[in-house]
Amino acid sequence: MLLVVSLFFGFAGLYIIRWTLGGRKTLKRLPPGPTSKPIIGNLLDLPSPGTPDWLHWLKHKELYGPISSVTIFGQTIVILNDRQTVTDLMEKRSGLHSSRPQLPIAEITDWEDTLGLLPYNNRFRAYRKALHQEMGTPSSISKYHSIIDMETHRLVFRILENPDDLIQHIRKEAGSIILRVGYGYVTEPHTRDPLIELVDKAMEDFSQLVLPGAWLVNFIPMLKYLPSWFPGSGWQETAKAYKKRVTAMRDVPYAFVRRQLEQQKHVPSYLSSLLEQGLVEPGSEEEIVAKWSAQSLYGGGAETSVSSLACFFQAMVLNPDVQKRAQEEIDRVVGTSRLPDLSDRDNLPYINAVVKEVLRWHPVTPLGVSHASSEDDTYKGYLIPKGAILVPNIWAIAHDPDLYHNAIEFKPERFLGVNGRIPEYDPHLLSFGFGRRICPGQHLAAANLYLAVARSLAVFNITHVVRNGKEVPVTPEFTTGVISHPAPFELSIRVRSTEHERLIRAVERSYPWEKSHAEELVQLKT
Repeated sequence: MLLVVSLFFGFAGLYIIRWTLGGRKTLKRLPPGPTSKPIIGNLLDLPSPGTPDWLHWLKHKELYGPISSVTIFGQTIVILNDRQTVTDLMEKRSGLHSSRPQLPIAEITDWEDTLGLLPYNNRFRAYRKALHQEMGTPSSISKYHSIIDMETHRLVFRILENPDDLIQHIRKEAGSIILRVGYGYVTEPHTRDPLIELVDKAMEDFSQLVLPGAWLVNFIPMLKYLPSWFPGSGWQETAKAYKKRVTAMRDVPYAFVRRQLEQQKHVPSYLSSLLEQGLVEPGSEEEIVAKWSAQSLYGGGAETSVSSLACFFQAMVLNPDVQKRAQEEIDRVVGTSRLPDLSDRDNLPYINAVVKEVLRWHPVTPLGVSHASSEDDTYKGYLIPKGAILVPNIWAIAHDPDLYHNAIEFKPERFLGVNGRIPEYDPHLLSFGFGRRICPGQHLAAANLYLAVARSLAVFNITHVVRNGKEVPVTPEFTTGVISHPAPFELSIRVRSTEHERLIRAVERSYPWEKSHAEELVQLKT
């Protein structure tokens, strides 16, 4: 044991010295930031646990300007706190800044091949090509409109039946859309679905996995060689659990689709379409592309939709005047004899503004997903070294007073150009990534968000809970992680009228409940 410890600290010392000495030449040219300490750099300047990291890094804008940096064990992290800086580096210079940080923790947990973590290479381009062909344009997702129509209708039905389980219903709706689109998988209609639960948990893992500064092994890779009994190595057990879940998330639905194809009873889907194009050998590059691009649909669509819809319901509780105006528009344009649908989208400007304001008010990914620089670059006299991690503070941009008037308030009219004002910056341009890393599923996600919002407003009154004659207060608080959700809050959801209830219940005639594939999935796992 003594030999192991001695060898580790010996190699660790050499590693740290190499990084420290190698970085001295560049430190003076890096974007400004807090003074670094010997060896550890700015390790102590990272956000403390539980602190909203987007607010922590926003302080850099006040202290150092729109671009700043920290260095931890030789790894440079560049924080981008305004729209222009993000546009200049991630859009206009996307050829230099479109890679992803190479995270040892991702390799340890087998997450390194997901689309969100791939460097900008041939495999990444193959994923993007496959996804773009299926859903890269608004017209290409028209084949999925019936799925969105069905699942948003089922969403309001489930809320009507049990409003207290709102978040679970949102998860079921978002997961059901993505799993049917991606795998042709039919979820459990009335109970919790095993695949949704597996994938949701894996996506929670991912959100923690890529949080900047969360894993020391990303800065000192040799920590992965420490035995699990070594003090401070408890993270290894967490990593094993992450690996087990992502392996199941990747392989089980893939095996399900293959079996369905073999038995000639598959539901057409993204993955079945890929597999039908040609023979995919086990372990081949084609199989990797098929498995991981399908898996990436969930991360880019379902989990972000859950966050956005939860934020929408919270915003409606806090802003009854917005809710009333939105309902008036729906009643005037659509009427009360049917639910809004996707064909109404262009005729409901205020509803579209509500959707935009949901995306701006609390961005799903407050710090975006970090990019990495593939070459040295100079920006405004500052060096951005090859391998630097670029962190776009989306929350800071979405609350920039130069872009948004009274940014802390929920005001959809800011996007309508009322009272002679120019419409404010469209947050869709912040919400789905930048440059060559823009989300390939953005059109599917946007269509789902619009219809879920429109239908919820059409049929429900969303208000504070009243207890003992007093409204229960709701305070906007949000979880940390790459994907941020509202902290648990109470609300009251009531159907607007008996006519609206009739519209909701019509889903059982329009879309009769189907037998799920959950049983077949469980058989594959055992």
